[in-house]
Amino acid sequence: MSNPKNRFKDWRRPTFDRNGMTKWHWTCQHREGLKLDNNTDIGAFTYINAKFGVIIGKNAQIGSHCAIYSESTIDDKQGPVVIGEGARIGSHTIIMPGVNIGENAVIGAHSFVKADIPKNSVAYGVPAKVKK
Repeated sequence: MSNPKNRFKDWRRPTFDRNGMTKWHWTCQHREGLKLDNNTDIGAFTYINAKFGVIIGKNAQIGSHCAIYSESTIDDKQGPVVIGEGARIGSHTIIMPGVNIGENAVIGAHSFVKADIPKNSVAYGVPAKVKK
């Protein structure tokens, strides 16, 4: 595994254009509710809805094309999403409102996360289930 200190030596907090897009091509709606710790890595084309809060911990990685929802208008659910320090989220994963993903947890690509995932675990699937 790469050393996060080297990988993030030039890390800077993202800025958003008037449409809510970063230079890395990910976007956040309701960005006042987004809390990013240092050395976060969010992949291109990821969408974050932070209306009810999204907290992403230090050294967390989120793959490209993910969707993180603190509000779902389909089923009227809402609640903060917390992605713990060092967690890694595979590309094309969807995280629903009110979910907590623990420190150093790994979520496999193309997963649908609708329940909490404990720290130091590996989870994947539709819906995501802890496998290790």
